[in-house]
Amino acid sequence: MIGSTPSVTHLYAQAILQAAHRRGLTLPDSITCEVVPGQRVPLAVQDQLWEEYCRQANDPLAGLDIGLGLQVGHLDSAGMLLVSCDTLRDGLEALVEYAPVVGDGGEFSLSEEGDHLLLCYHPEFRVRVAERVEAVMASLVRLAERVEAVMASLVRLAGWATGEAFLPETLLFAHEPEVGESVYRERLGMAVAFGAGRNCLQFHRDQGQLPLIQANSALRDHLRQLADYTLEALGHQSLSGQVSQLVRQHPGWGKERVASDLHMSGRHLTRLLAEEGLSFKVLRERELHRLAVGLLRSGGSVTSVSEQLGFSEEAAFSRAFRRWEGVSPSRFRSSLLD
Repeated sequence: MIGSTPSVTHLYAQAILQAAHRRGLTLPDSITCEVVPGQRVPLAVQDQLWEEYCRQANDPLAGLDIGLGLQVGHLDSAGMLLVSCDTLRDGLEALVEYAPVVGDGGEFSLSEEGDHLLLCYHPEFRVRVAERVEAVMASLVRLAERVEAVMASLVRLAGWATGEAFLPETLLFAHEPEVGESVYRERLGMAVAFGAGRNCLQFHRDQGQLPLIQANSALRDHLRQLADYTLEALGHQSLSGQVSQLVRQHPGWGKERVASDLHMSGRHLTRLLAEEGLSFKVLRERELHRLAVGLLRSGGSVTSVSEQLGFSEEAAFSRAFRRWEGVSPSRFRSSLLD
């Protein structure tokens, strides 16, 4: 394990340093020296960088500035994985699963509400009892700026990944605005709502099917393996993540075989996954779907893909694929050749 100390990738910390450089700010060497290429940056150091950047910038929109300037590379392998997926929804699901690769301090969720999808950010904020009230209030202000950085980066990256085809509807914030809402709308180019009780990017569910301009199934699969390794090393891999990883490695395995590899019974696995709001069937279907599409895009025949995924017969694979994609695997493969 890399370590249990909360941390972020050095690439994300670099985003703060680069934002400071754009503003002509000089952050203390005593802090910046802690950002070493190839090494995780302790979250405490990241906090110091953020605090100093905000203090010197003296700008209520300092968070938006960082978020709108964020690049895919700042998110490490998780960012590259996101943009190499087939659709926007696939990419956002990857972000939810692999966010700890970028850093600690919060998590994401993707949910449906009627005709909309909501990508929500859930920041973690803990205050030591001994801290003065003034310090706590200052930290809460910084938290709002960090949330704005995260949410702005989601808008930017989703737009870039889809070739600017992404049309979000509303950006929801739990906190109150630091300046007039019209300023946020102008900077973000979309509707905003403050005091919403949650931090979410809201968009129509059809937007989730937008193709990503950098989609690359071979690269995606490689990056997923790398991200799985990083999560495991960081001690962040959830049970659903472990199950998904095993299905990708052994697509022919059923629930009992996967449970055995995780040193538990199938019934216990079902119960634990239910606590995450998931099921083995849903996870396995999702991974088989991804694998099938990737293998067919890579030139695999329907017969070979069916065998690789552990289907008892090609007809069963065809029925499953039609359920996933709405067309037969042979028609899907033919469309790639047109």
